[in-house]
Amino acid sequence: MSLLITRRRAAAAVLLTTALLVPLAACGNDDPGTGKDSASGAKPSDPASSGAPAAELTVLAAASLTDVFKEAGAAYEKENPGTKVTFSFAGSQELAAQVKQGAPADALVTADTKTMDGLTGETGTPTVIAKNRLVIAVGEGNPEKVGNLKDLADTKLKVVLAAPEVPVGRYSKQILDAQKIAVKPVSQEPNVRAVLSKVELGEADAGLVYKTDAETATDKVDAIDIPDAENAVASYPAATLKASQHSEAAAAFVAWLSTPAAQKILQGAGFQQP
Repeated sequence: MSLLITRRRAAAAVLLTTALLVPLAACGNDDPGTGKDSASGAKPSDPASSGAPAAELTVLAAASLTDVFKEAGAAYEKENPGTKVTFSFAGSQELAAQVKQGAPADALVTADTKTMDGLTGETGTPTVIAKNRLVIAVGEGNPEKVGNLKDLADTKLKVVLAAPEVPVGRYSKQILDAQKIAVKPVSQEPNVRAVLSKVELGEADAGLVYKTDAETATDKVDAIDIPDAENAVASYPAATLKASQHSEAAAAFVAWLSTPAAQKILQGAGFQQP
């Protein structure tokens, strides 16, 4: 009789234990306090994490991109919270020298393909993100009545050009040589912004600059268009740098420069489609 009672008590204990464990198991699949699945330990996917990796990027960019890239960088940071983009602007030849010297940076954008092609061992595959053309920048109101490229040959005119190793200087030489126009500049500057500044300050009567640069100073200079047949097209390639410590984030930024959002900003500043 005592053996039968003992067996009944054991069976009851098993049933009670099972009843208590079932609701605990049901509650254990999701821990609302940690946001983790208790079975796998994995966190649920975060929609915000699907964008570009957060990083502090340094981008070396041609001087002619100074204004538009400040706007583009702000837009990119807004689209990608946690990412900070810092630009270093200079003539493309200066940027190339910095890359060769090992300057810490993540991406490069030059104002010509020649400079970028000279860095094939230092960069990823470049993509042209924009194009540009040259204009003749003159003082507001065009006091010297400059009308075309041929007028720049007037020895009474103070003309300033970029140095021939600078992309805009090379383009300037190209179009002047093609028209057989001999110009003796009063100075040769290290980048296009320096040329523009000379005209703005009245230190030069005229200078050859990119159309987009002239548009940043419409209150101080006028732009004389150069016919397409006499002009040159400047291409702007962008590439990641192989020495970047943030290669994935750098690649995301370079790719973004070709998106409709970035192209709208570039073309709004006067750059042409690539």
